[in-house]
Amino acid sequence: MDKLSIYEAVRKVPDSAKKRITGGRLNGMTDVNPMWRIKVLTETFGPCGTGWYVQQADRRIEEGAEGRRVAVVDLNLYYRTDSGEWSAPVFGTGGSMLVEKEKNGLYTSDEAFKMAYTDALSVCCKMLGVAADVYWEADKTKYTTRQETRQEAVQSERRLVCEKCGAEIRSVRSGGQDLTAEYIAKKSKEKYGKCLCFVCSKAAKEEQQLPWESA
Repeated sequence: MDKLSIYEAVRKVPDSAKKRITGGRLNGMTDVNPMWRIKVLTETFGPCGTGWYVQQADRRIEEGAEGRRVAVVDLNLYYRTDSGEWSAPVFGTGGSMLVEKEKNGLYTSDEAFKMAYTDALSVCCKMLGVAADVYWEADKTKYTTRQETRQEAVQSERRLVCEKCGAEIRSVRSGGQDLTAEYIAKKSKEKYGKCLCFVCSKAAKEEQQLPWESA
């Protein structure tokens, strides 16, 4: 069996299962829908319980700074191999804040252990290569197609933000031409000193000609 067969089969994540994180310490990173991971395990090995399953190895509370407490869960993931035998345990540990210090005092979450469980399962899945393309963007192989690369570029463009109105700078079609978000941001930066969206750049027409009209 190809040693990378499972890894290559589960590494890609559809856009519908990805969500951009826009706050906190993980700002700018990508979150993967936990149900997508379960679907991938089921597609690859079979239904939970007959093709794969998890066992809780440990569950505990760890003390943090200033009254904070962390819920921690350790899991072992098992999957059925092509020969019908069960794999060795694939270990994963996850955590979530049980007691957090907030502006108005300490807050206790009743979802902490469930979230820690989900986090631990994601770590188990990561060991098999599930969602590898999200975790390791540099690992692009012959399996990465031109279309995928183009889609990633489009996603990157959508993250450009107008410095005037705060809206996303999006690609538009104007004068029979397709203007990418990157091009609009670059031209407005050169002309007005700020990255502007198409609408805000048009508003500057009273003083100067639009940069893409003279390109």
